[in-house]
Amino acid sequence: MTPAIPLAFRTVLGALAVLQLLLIIGLPFGRFAWGGQNAVLPAKHRVGSAVSIVVYAAFALIALERAGLTSILPAPVIAVVAMWVIAAYLLLSVLPNLASKSKYERRVMVPVSLVLAALAFLVALI
Repeated sequence: MTPAIPLAFRTVLGALAVLQLLLIIGLPFGRFAWGGQNAVLPAKHRVGSAVSIVVYAAFALIALERAGLTSILPAPVIAVVAMWVIAAYLLLSVLPNLASKSKYERRVMVPVSLVLAALAFLVALI
């Protein structure tokens, strides 16, 4: 498989990480995340955004490992199983975005989460 799909997956995760970083530093993009209830996130959600960045980095690393672009994990089966779990998790993550009261979160994050889930499944199928 061409590295384009895992690299696209990593790129979307990177864009989401940038959004989370902007939320952490207090920029008013909260309507796009965490239920869209606050333009500027409160402290507890900023902590959640920091955790999200770490999770995105782990997801990206596993995808690159699954695609054979890195060799960090001790056994290839770890990346295989982890990538399927990530793909399922990302597909389920569409639901809270669909249920959000924020029209901004629904309009932006639903398509983004669907694309991310689709890319994750494609990486898992490698």
